[in-house]
Amino acid sequence: MFAAFGRIGVVSFGGPAAQVSVMHDELVARRAWIGEQSFLGALSFCMLLPGPEAMQLATYCGWLLRGVAGGLLAGLLFVIPGALVIGALAILYVEWGAVPLVQQAFLGIKALVVMIVLQALIRLSNKALNGREGFALATLAFLAIFAIGLPFPLIVLGAGLWGYLRNASGAAAPVPPDTSAPPPLRRTMGMVAIWGTLWAAPTLTLWLVGSDFLAELGFFFSKLAVISFGGAYALLAWMTQTVVQDHAWLSAEQMIDALGLAETTPGPLILVTQFVGMLAAALRHGPIYGAGAGVLVLWVTFVPCFLWIFAFAPYVERLLTQPRLAAALRAITAAVVGIIANLAVWFTLHVVFDVVQTYHALPWPVLASVQPIALVLLVIAGALIFALRLGLLPALACMALAGLALGRWMA
Repeated sequence: MFAAFGRIGVVSFGGPAAQVSVMHDELVARRAWIGEQSFLGALSFCMLLPGPEAMQLATYCGWLLRGVAGGLLAGLLFVIPGALVIGALAILYVEWGAVPLVQQAFLGIKALVVMIVLQALIRLSNKALNGREGFALATLAFLAIFAIGLPFPLIVLGAGLWGYLRNASGAAAPVPPDTSAPPPLRRTMGMVAIWGTLWAAPTLTLWLVGSDFLAELGFFFSKLAVISFGGAYALLAWMTQTVVQDHAWLSAEQMIDALGLAETTPGPLILVTQFVGMLAAALRHGPIYGAGAGVLVLWVTFVPCFLWIFAFAPYVERLLTQPRLAAALRAITAAVVGIIANLAVWFTLHVVFDVVQTYHALPWPVLASVQPIALVLLVIAGALIFALRLGLLPALACMALAGLALGRWMA
């Protein structure tokens, strides 16, 4: 199991779809440890949960094979390689991020990030927007967050409630064959109590001893772990709004840099939260403080994943037979399309324009601050992603070099 899940953790680049494919190849096709229907049922269950579905799928598969110990092994091996790389990148970014050559390279990466988000938006739209209701939900979600500034959790809750109440007869996901009875309720409550205590303990301790900024980070990312439906790109829209506009922990440019670096690492894209926490803390109190913040953010982001799996995995078969849950998930997925569209627009504006003001909730670019280099880089990034279909890591390297070359030429 260490060899299998270690390989999955090291080679799992490219977002949830690619990571699920790697897991399927390793656990179902090559080793035949898990059956096809069990794997599909596990994936459907993990999509119902908040948090990174690929990490939770790895944890669930480990739990199927060897119980809690197997789930811990699989989940940790999926996260730790990427977390180590992100930690190193965050430290290097604090030291070198303001160097002009580095900024020029990052402008190319930012342009690529815009195209990656746009690619994710197109892929999800093709899967999620079936019929007028899906388009309506996506449009309303976009307007709600872009024009009105409604918080992400409220939009997700509203969409899920709409789907749950309106589509009582929606089709359920495939159910893996399992006739075992669910465990006693006290076992479930025990798991919730154990993992809930582990989840909350560091943040509450920091709050009690008066470490205000670290406690604030802990509370914020704990809340984020609970409402993180719809994947990392949807979550980034709300996280960006809160981190940049409400708390002013980072600038918009630093947030886009964070996503660009997170795209280069294995493991779940939600590791961008570790980078954000480390950078916000390091800019205030130095790299050692930032390293501590990174560990805290990792803890409050991923411990809930173990809570959901270990407490509720024994109920998977029954949960997947509930049509209203499937309908609520479809409605949330449609709304997520609109939320990711907002993220794509927001990123584009902050890459193309040097100054973007806010008029009520609307981002309002200053036209005179347009960056011609950024426009050229966006065209190059679009060609690499959509025309040449270049892989993520080669595209990142090409765009960093393009940013350097254009920066020197325009200078």
